[in-house]
Amino acid sequence: MVAAPVEVPQVDTPHRRIVTPLPVPESIALFERLERTEARSMHGQLPVIWDRADGIHVYDPWGNMWLDFTSTICVANVGHGHPAVVEAIRHQIDRPLLHTYTFAHAARVAFLEYLIAHTPSQFEKAFLVSAGSESVEASLKLMRLHGQAAGKRRGGVLCIEGNWHGRTLGAQMMASNPAQREWIGYHDPNLHHLPFPFPWVKEIANDPVAFFWKSLEELEQTHGLDPTRDLCGVMLETYQGWGGFFYPTEFVLELVRFAREHDLLVTFDEVQSGFGRTGELFGYMHYGVEPDIICCGKGASSSVPLAFVMGSRKIMDLPGFGSMSSTHSANPLACAAGRASFEVLLNEGLIDNSRSLGARMHERLQALPLRHPQHIRSVGGRGLMAGIIFYNEDGSSGTDLCNQMCERAMQRGLLVVKTGRESIKLTPPLNIDEAALFEGIEVLEEVVNQVIDDD
Repeated sequence: MVAAPVEVPQVDTPHRRIVTPLPVPESIALFERLERTEARSMHGQLPVIWDRADGIHVYDPWGNMWLDFTSTICVANVGHGHPAVVEAIRHQIDRPLLHTYTFAHAARVAFLEYLIAHTPSQFEKAFLVSAGSESVEASLKLMRLHGQAAGKRRGGVLCIEGNWHGRTLGAQMMASNPAQREWIGYHDPNLHHLPFPFPWVKEIANDPVAFFWKSLEELEQTHGLDPTRDLCGVMLETYQGWGGFFYPTEFVLELVRFAREHDLLVTFDEVQSGFGRTGELFGYMHYGVEPDIICCGKGASSSVPLAFVMGSRKIMDLPGFGSMSSTHSANPLACAAGRASFEVLLNEGLIDNSRSLGARMHERLQALPLRHPQHIRSVGGRGLMAGIIFYNEDGSSGTDLCNQMCERAMQRGLLVVKTGRESIKLTPPLNIDEAALFEGIEVLEEVVNQVIDDD
């Protein structure tokens, strides 16, 4: 149920405009209609009716304009409605060619050739799908097919606690949230989890390599694992999506070295971190490693549904002909948008913008825990992605604080990612400029200070 409208201060800046009570009174009827017809699992975000989105701004039908620090959760990396992406989609519609199933079309060839030509050389082929969860499921299949081809006894995959890979069966089992996978009723005994090396744990900060080996040895002993015969792959979310936590580089290097020693495919889930979000083309590049497989989605087209798995020719051709097709794989609109979005990302220097502005954003955000050490545990992330972790003075989760901050930011014309837990995420479009970025940061600082001071 959407809360009743309240009067909020009017805002009028180059990047924010609030001229009505919020939620907008006229929007309540629309939310009520949604509540009657749509499963509640889709609900929980801030009460804003999106009418259009352009660049770094989101508009409702009643004159309000928000500065967007969500990119719709790392989708609109090149900005909302970029003219080149819109034109590519329009050109495809005007042909018209909207769907081909697995039949070939020119936009499919053009996107795949551009993708392979502009990504690292170990990625020789791709399998196109519609969503990140689907790409993760495909990677699980590829890892296990590799294990079977190598004559392994089991199809074990090492995963990391706290990582998030999607809502489908295999994706939720590779993630490690017991409550969210309770509906499954069982757990695949060959999907194993190592603890995540959180930055505030002293043991990890002192020696992340020793922490890796201690965790691995405990897992091997508990499950009686022989890594060479019982494991076929490693799955890493490049950073923990909910909080922006990266691994210590030494941890990842040791994990990859272990994988190479025992013939395990290394897979990175790049669904949130890919396409410039962290200041590199792909987030795994921060670790100085070369994965065998990457899963991409969200920012792949900055618009319509597009995701994919990439790997070497040998890995990607493990499945037989037709055995990994999907109804909307290589959809013409998605391929056209994907090619256009990738070109914009490279040609307009958006990865460099993410890196340079991101460094300044993080420098500014690091002042927050210094001012509020009793409420802010850490600020994580790289590039134009940040996660701020809050807790209460008694040490309990700061989820309620975060929810209040997200709502007050919305009332001031700033949209941030409401995670539903003890974090706030910032993921503005990569084409944001300095003035807009720091206007948003100032709003966030004001909101954080106000909510904590009122607590």
